[in-house]
Amino acid sequence: MNEKKPDYIEDVVMEARNITKIYPGTIALDGVDFKLYRGKVNVLIGQNGAGKSTLMRILAGIEQPSEGVIYLNGEEVKLNGPKEAAEKGIGIIHQELNLFPLLTVAQNIFMGQEDAKLGGLSINQKENNKKASEILKRLEHYINPKTQVAELRMGQQQIVEIAKTLLQQNIKVLIMDEPTSSLSRAEVEILFKLIGELKEQGITIVYISHRMEEILQVGDYITALRDGRKVAEDWVRNIDISWMVRAMVGKSQEGIRIEKTDKLIGEEVLRVEHLSLPSEAGGYILDDVSFSLKRGEILGIYGLLGAGRTELLECLMGVRSEVQGDIYIKQSKTRFERISQQIKKGLFLIPEDRKDTGLIHSLSVGKNLTIASLRKFASVGHLSKKKESAAADQTIKELSIKVVDKGLPIYSLSGGNQQKVVIGKGVLTNPSILLLDEPTRGIDVGAKEEVFKLVYEISHKGCGIILVASELGEITRISDRIIVLSGGKITGEFSCENCCDETLVKASEANLKSQSAC
Repeated sequence: MNEKKPDYIEDVVMEARNITKIYPGTIALDGVDFKLYRGKVNVLIGQNGAGKSTLMRILAGIEQPSEGVIYLNGEEVKLNGPKEAAEKGIGIIHQELNLFPLLTVAQNIFMGQEDAKLGGLSINQKENNKKASEILKRLEHYINPKTQVAELRMGQQQIVEIAKTLLQQNIKVLIMDEPTSSLSRAEVEILFKLIGELKEQGITIVYISHRMEEILQVGDYITALRDGRKVAEDWVRNIDISWMVRAMVGKSQEGIRIEKTDKLIGEEVLRVEHLSLPSEAGGYILDDVSFSLKRGEILGIYGLLGAGRTELLECLMGVRSEVQGDIYIKQSKTRFERISQQIKKGLFLIPEDRKDTGLIHSLSVGKNLTIASLRKFASVGHLSKKKESAAADQTIKELSIKVVDKGLPIYSLSGGNQQKVVIGKGVLTNPSILLLDEPTRGIDVGAKEEVFKLVYEISHKGCGIILVASELGEITRISDRIIVLSGGKITGEFSCENCCDETLVKASEANLKSQSAC
């Protein structure tokens, strides 16, 4: 069937028509039409698994559609790879960071576009460092270009990812897939300022985000996908948050809803006294932190980026060998030991970055679920495939992981279902203390609700949970108690029954330790 060429509309710089993408066992996109208006922020929303990232990969030439046609400035184009798309002025900032952790910031930014010298025989690293500094300065981040990416926090790595794409000279269409998922509020404002500058230059932005307030602030035109189909579109000035939620999930919904039932908060399962983590630059990342956790309790950890939240979980899990202080598990004093020993003691960490530290992408869904608990299925050096398979099947069922076959590769799942796999991997180790670092990062409102219901059910079974979250509405709804960190110190401890957002924010910005109550 021949597609009719669309009438050229000056304001439409790019158009996808009847885009269909079929994978074995699933239809990711089903006849989707998508228009990009020139010099505008074109927002794309939808739940995890709705097809957003698949559509973006097709527009960026990373994947090919099973059916459908793409037009650029009214002319049909074939995008046979990301290099070809880049040559036509299409760039993409991926949600999952595409960086080399052991290379420097400058080396990552200029990967494949290095400034050469001596007739191309060597790389002019001095010039690359200088240009990298200029790009980062534009983003109001004064990161040393010689710094290894592995040493940067997630928000800084996200800035490096953005800087890589800005290096593209002829960019006309810039796709941003969850660009603010790891950024602080101040960094988000810097990004929005940059987006405004790009719009003034006539550059078209495709913007994917699950943060609805951001969409209303920065978006111009919005398109909603649900189950691989386009279900709604309009100018952002005509819509509100309720419109977005109805479009995404098919009904109106206010935030994350957790039906809390009476649960037994039992005896102490963890106590930390005077925990400190020295900084290589001098001073402390964590400074004299003391707290306790009870059986069945969800203890929320709130604070701004850089407050020490992730580092606290890493200390408990044995990732940080330089940690100081005392730790008691089930009222018995023990030591901060390596990760394998901490798992044996009943701790398990669900990391913030599921791509690099939560999942093994070369393995299947089933293997990712069982990888941390293989000892359970072994006897006299022999691994029982039957027991391992049964455990994976049971976990998939209990956690409602949407997968046709557990033998499928992990990357075939949506972000929300990948996160369930990471949680399921932890659950299979039978932890008494589960550490969750930003468990809903980069997943939609429907998937967030499923994850938080799952977390609540795990606590109801007696597991003590420590939860790091940046979204106030999320952490106050799920937690039984909240500790606030600021500059590595505890600046507040609150019961969630009467706690308000304003109090948490004030505590997160405090410099001195206080024991205020809401």
